[in-house]
Amino acid sequence: MNDLLPEVNQPKIDDLGPVPSRNANRQQVGFLGLWRFSFKMRTRYSRYEQFSRGAFAPLFCLLAVLAFFARNPTSILKLWAAQPAWAPQSNGPEPGQPVVVPPPRQQTQTSPTFRVQTEVVNVYAVVKDKHGRMIPNLNKDDFILTEDGVPQQIKYFSKSTDTPLTMGMMIDTSPSQGRVLQVEKDQADSFLHEVLRPKDLCFVIHFDVDTEILQDLTASLPLLTQAIDQTVINGGGAGPLPGTFPSAGAGATHLYDAVYLAAHDILQHEVGRKVLIILSDGVDQGSSMKLRQALDAAQQANAIIYAVDIVDRMFYIHSGGFGEGGDSVLHKLAQDTGGESIRVSRSRDTTEAFQRIAQELRTQYLLGYTPTNQNHDGTFRRIKVQVKDGNDKVQARLGYYAPKD
Repeated sequence: MNDLLPEVNQPKIDDLGPVPSRNANRQQVGFLGLWRFSFKMRTRYSRYEQFSRGAFAPLFCLLAVLAFFARNPTSILKLWAAQPAWAPQSNGPEPGQPVVVPPPRQQTQTSPTFRVQTEVVNVYAVVKDKHGRMIPNLNKDDFILTEDGVPQQIKYFSKSTDTPLTMGMMIDTSPSQGRVLQVEKDQADSFLHEVLRPKDLCFVIHFDVDTEILQDLTASLPLLTQAIDQTVINGGGAGPLPGTFPSAGAGATHLYDAVYLAAHDILQHEVGRKVLIILSDGVDQGSSMKLRQALDAAQQANAIIYAVDIVDRMFYIHSGGFGEGGDSVLHKLAQDTGGESIRVSRSRDTTEAFQRIAQELRTQYLLGYTPTNQNHDGTFRRIKVQVKDGNDKVQARLGYYAPKD
């Protein structure tokens, strides 16, 4: 049978060289295996480190927190009891909890408030010597002021040239002024340009059968000039006529109505120096107001009235009248309010009259005092202003109306 098997060329033991011992194989296998195991472990650790940084980081944090509270069980109760600022506030105590009532607040007693109203009466005065010249250099101690005969202490004193001025230009446009109206218009316009400053205000009124405001309060000289230029002679003023209210055909001159309108409706609501300048002959016809009512309105508004008394005698001669009585009316209005009435006989004297008024407005003194009589009875209190040098004449208003509750 051995003959039937193919012959195999098996190597001889001698050809294979020396047979390694088991210890040598173990050393070789151990070295290689150790190197391969180390390589695999490094690879696995690198992958594990990357994975732990990504997926296991939150898990490790949670485990750390749980471990902390496991060691400190009271800390979680303190954290739970603390209420953050954003947490909703409780509307009341929980059931079974005691209710703590805070002590009542002590209410502070408020003392009653007393309002002290100090009333100051202002008096504008012009001082002239015996020759009629202005005296502009006086002091507070040079004046003596009484109210109803009782001496008053002058608490406020100043030169009133810096005081804002509110002025009304009142132009008579009745037929009695027909031949002098243009001169009045020219001089009135020049006067406003000379006297008015940017902080001053002025309005323009004309009166005849009507009383009309041509320009309301403004500081614009062009508007005031335009209003003065618009004045024209209207009906009325045909001379002295019988009766208080002339017929519509005869016309009228509403001087008293114009003064009342200017003082009561306009100047009453203004402060500071308030002046009315009347260009008229003073003859009133047909006003619904009386002279006393017009004068009271001017005094209650603390207005000073100046009048340029221009009388055209020829007009009244041709119309059958004399134009009497107008001078005394204008003098009364001016004297009782601290102003002056200047009589003009010729048209060219109008310029001098306006310059005189402008000079007085620049040399006024302002005297202020608190009256000793504090009664609010609405009565008229008489004021008298004097200079210690008895030779000088003081031009000031005669009094004022006390307030009435």
